Amino acid sequence: MTRKARLIYNPVSGHEQMPKNVADILDVLEQAGYEASAFRTTPEEKSAQNEATRAAKEGFELIVAAGGDGTINEVVNGIAFLKNRPKMAIIPAGTTNDYARALGIPRDDIPAAAKVILKDITRKMDIGKANFGAQTQYFVNIAASGSLTELTYGVPSEIKSALGYAAYLIKGAEMLPHLTENEMRLTYDNGVYEGKLSMFLLGMTNSIGGFEQIMPDAQLSDGLFQLIVVKPSDPVNVMKLMALALNGKHVDDPNIIYTKTRSLKAELIGKSEGQDLPVNLDGEIGGYCPVSFENLQQHIEFYVGG
Repeated sequence: MTRKARLIYNPVSGHEQMPKNVADILDVLEQAGYEASAFRTTPEEKSAQNEATRAAKEGFELIVAAGGDGTINEVVNGIAFLKNRPKMAIIPAGTTNDYARALGIPRDDIPAAAKVILKDITRKMDIGKANFGAQTQYFVNIAASGSLTELTYGVPSEIKSALGYAAYLIKGAEMLPHLTENEMRLTYDNGVYEGKLSMFLLGMTNSIGGFEQIMPDAQLSDGLFQLIVVKPSDPVNVMKLMALALNGKHVDDPNIIYTKTRSLKAELIGKSEGQDLPVNLDGEIGGYCPVSFENLQQHIEFYVGG
């Protein structure tokens, strides 16, 4: 029986380089033994997500997500809730490509990323589930909330590429006068933190914003999140923490809680009327606190680099 693969690609990702590579990707999929076809996403909301759901229900054994981290997140959201889930492969064509970095996928060569499928090495990966009341969202890399969250995703890609570590220090210096603190209750496997905080990060991999040391002990399929809680601190200590974090030396700082957990419940306490705290999932706002997180261990099988 012929196996079917569906390529879902974002035509505007990576300086619009995807369309010219579609034929080569389909050829690779045919070499791997799949009957291959492609879907070009549209500006319509949840275009990639809806197509992933349709393809999965139609019996496609493999879905290839080609684009940035947002496209990958959409495809995951399209299949994670299903009982029978196809395998996934990713072809990075965005700017940060955090998840591709974590999976060992080439990030600057689209044909080479596609050829990873020919090696036929797969791994069942943990997926994060975020419950915002009646709304459920899934994520593969990072959930974050708090005023410092902007630092993780607020640096423009072109500046990040040019300046790297220095870009974060510059952005941090800009933000310091405007930092706020949130009174929160975080309930996790090993305890409860109740008080003010600047940010919490819930990580699935060790790659956040292009840096690989922020979650130094991340595993990809152990069923555990890496939780980092950044307590309030004065501006000088915030800059110090930023420097330590980008080199992986922050986890022992007294202003940091670093632990592993299978679940997390995050609630605002002492909330002012009209105050909403957004929660970032894989680089986009997924919803608002309160939120509860669950790690779905080894939930989706991905092709990975050797």
